[in-house]
Amino acid sequence: MNRTIIFGLGVLFASAAAAQQFKWVDQNGKVQYGDVPPPGVNAQRLRPPPPGSAPAAKKDDKGGKALSPEAAFRKRQEDAQKDREKEEKSEQALAARRENCARAQEQLRQVESGQRIARTDAKGDRYFLDESQMAQEAARVRQIVQQDCGS
Repeated sequence: MNRTIIFGLGVLFASAAAAQQFKWVDQNGKVQYGDVPPPGVNAQRLRPPPPGSAPAAKKDDKGGKALSPEAAFRKRQEDAQKDREKEEKSEQALAARRENCARAQEQLRQVESGQRIARTDAKGDRYFLDESQMAQEAARVRQIVQQDCGS
């Protein structure tokens, strides 16, 4: 009994979904649409859309011809790949900046520690920085810290 009722309701809903659509002009001259036209009017029967119809094709970004669904999919894939590459580059740049910041901070700690700092000249000879060279080095390293560690 329950199956019969359920089957009957299913047929009723399916027939309502597959109902014909009509188009007609009413007495005021307006175009009307509906399932059942009023009696005495010249109604035109409309065809339902084909089942499984594809969505409307989109235009490409340059305003050219419409893209097929496959071309639109490929374009979205390429755009997503470009976005991933761009984000990866920005992450690499950020990691490099953090590393430079850490190195510069360490170098600043060494310069400000008061210990003697040695350098090697072009001949390979070792020399120590004097007070003015230490001040210049400290100013240079502070500038690097400010650039790489600042926001």
